[in-house]
Amino acid sequence: MSHDLTRILFGLAVGVIGVAAGFLLSRYLSMRRIKSLERRAEQLLADARTKQKEIELEAKDVALKLREEADAEIKRRRQELLKQEQRVQARRENLDRRLDNLDGRERKIVGKEKDLERQEARLNELVAEQLRELERVSGLSIDQAKELLLERIRNEVRQDAARVIREVEAQAKEEGDRKAREIIALAIQRVASDQVSESTVSTVPLPNDEMKGRIIGRGGRNIRTIENITGVDLVVDDTPEAVIISSFDPIRREVARMALSNLILDGRIHPGRIEKVVEKAQQEVEAIIREEGERAAYETGVHGLHPELIKLLGQLKFRTSYGQNCLQHSMETAYLAGIMAAELGADVPLAREAGLLHDIGKAVDHQVDGPHALIGADVAKRLGVSDVVVNAIAAHHAEEEYKSLEAILVQAADAVSGARPGARRETLENYIRRVKALENIAHSFEGVDQAYAIQAGREVRIIVKPENISDADATHLARDIAKKIEESLEYPGQIKVTVIRETRAVDFAK
Repeated sequence: MSHDLTRILFGLAVGVIGVAAGFLLSRYLSMRRIKSLERRAEQLLADARTKQKEIELEAKDVALKLREEADAEIKRRRQELLKQEQRVQARRENLDRRLDNLDGRERKIVGKEKDLERQEARLNELVAEQLRELERVSGLSIDQAKELLLERIRNEVRQDAARVIREVEAQAKEEGDRKAREIIALAIQRVASDQVSESTVSTVPLPNDEMKGRIIGRGGRNIRTIENITGVDLVVDDTPEAVIISSFDPIRREVARMALSNLILDGRIHPGRIEKVVEKAQQEVEAIIREEGERAAYETGVHGLHPELIKLLGQLKFRTSYGQNCLQHSMETAYLAGIMAAELGADVPLAREAGLLHDIGKAVDHQVDGPHALIGADVAKRLGVSDVVVNAIAAHHAEEEYKSLEAILVQAADAVSGARPGARRETLENYIRRVKALENIAHSFEGVDQAYAIQAGREVRIIVKPENISDADATHLARDIAKKIEESLEYPGQIKVTVIRETRAVDFAK
């Protein structure tokens, strides 16, 4: 028992000694670490103090350098200011010398002015004496002499002015004609387009003559269906492997041509199939009309047109005048009007728009009575086109008075496009024959002195003898000539008859 107690006490003593030894060892190690850290902190503090001193030295060097640079800049600016002060002082001294010179000149001028005043007074006295002497000698007062002199000067100036006016007018006319020819020639050179010649018939080729029988159908039902739906006439004659489509409406003719071509390719030709193919052809033609109208507006640079105007423009693709395609003619007129407007400083976009739309009435003139220019003007006005463009459309065949320079340019561009060689399909012989026929009709009336067919035969201007034809007779003469033209000739559209009567008063100074 005592032995176990001893062992326990010994174990406790050994544990206490171990704990004490561990505590002392830990404390020793902690003290060493603290001293090490203190030494490291002192080293860092010493390094920091050294670094601070280096930074302070560098800062002092930079500050010293900046101060030296500032002192140099201040010194330089002081020198510049000193030079400027010296220049200002020199200028001031120069101005002082000039002022002294001016003062001396002013004193001289004042003395001369006084001398001039005395001389002027003396001259006035001499003039008054001469005037009194002249009045005594001539027997006229000063006012009467002035009036006589002024009247003589007026007469001389009036004669000189009349001569100058005639010279200026002749020169202006010559220069205007030359400039106009240059502008028109330039416009024609810059616009070159091919013309498409069409007629009132279209030909559809057939793969063989047996197809004619299928087109006619049993008892003619197929051909009657095509004619009734499309509104055209089909001519199936002895022409080998071809069918002729005849119609004055070019759009109906195109629909019939496309439908018949599709039926021939399909091979199934009966009334039910014909109706479907014609309906599809109508849709395709409407799409072509819309695309052509948009293309014409885009290529001529005319924007913002009403969709209905775009559609009417597209319809002009299928309309011709003397073999000239109306849409191509309208685009060419727009180009020409724009070029001439640019040369003259006029409104180019407005001239192009008026040129493109000037024949828009031809798209509906078969539905509305009247000249196509006035019909087109009414349509354009209804669809919101500006008044200037509406006037240009109405006036391009002189149905209305011109209200703008652009309207005159559109008429000139229309004439250039329609009258230039190759524009119309009409041969030279036929053209000359028609123009001579118009002039001969005018010459057949009594009192006619001269007659001219102009504007490609769309107008006849007649100069009458004033001693034989009065103003009232001129009106009747224009009506009679127009009636005879209607009875004697065949022509598209209308022909304007203008009778001109001029009276001149001539006398001679002997």
